[in-house]
Amino acid sequence: MLEEALERVRGEPTRLTVAGRTDTGVHARGQVASHAGSPAPARSLNGVLPRDVRVVASDPAPDGFDARRDARTRLYRYRVLARAAASPFEHGRALHWSGPLDRALLERCAALVAGSHDFTAFTPTQTDHVRFERDVVRSEWLKGGPDVLEYWIEADTFMRHMVRILVGTMLGVCAGRMDVDGFAALLTGRPREEAGDTAPPHGLCLEAVRY
Repeated sequence: MLEEALERVRGEPTRLTVAGRTDTGVHARGQVASHAGSPAPARSLNGVLPRDVRVVASDPAPDGFDARRDARTRLYRYRVLARAAASPFEHGRALHWSGPLDRALLERCAALVAGSHDFTAFTPTQTDHVRFERDVVRSEWLKGGPDVLEYWIEADTFMRHMVRILVGTMLGVCAGRMDVDGFAALLTGRPREEAGDTAPPHGLCLEAVRY
């Protein structure tokens, strides 16, 4: 979509490199992209993009800059609306969770995620990944508004579905499907089938990329 807009504005095919790959349905508030050649004006790009996609800034970068390779960390947020009734205002932006939710359990699990671990259990079995260790520098649950909890996680890189499976598994701990010790064991390279469900994509957002 953005490559098509760039081609229309710049008048030539343009291949993008993005800092963070997102699954269909995942939002991206802080995505960063790079391409060869001169940048196109953000206003011109926004004039041909659909209304739900916007370029905030389009500026020259140092020679050789690569949005993906040069990124030091990525920051994601997953929103959970924890109450009996769904909300039209959170529709498509937060997972509606009407089951049991124990914030203390969530925080204990999140604290375990911080650090360097083998996240094999938190990515699909069929994968192109060859390295499953990731260095997580931030992992915490915060209040995100009335009845909303947000899981914030920042790491060097992420694997496919990693954040969504982490969230689904932590919610499973709250539901009694696993205890905290079982969750901790998953961080030692256990197989995918031992972890919990994959949370739906619409609660997840790429918030920032740091260089």
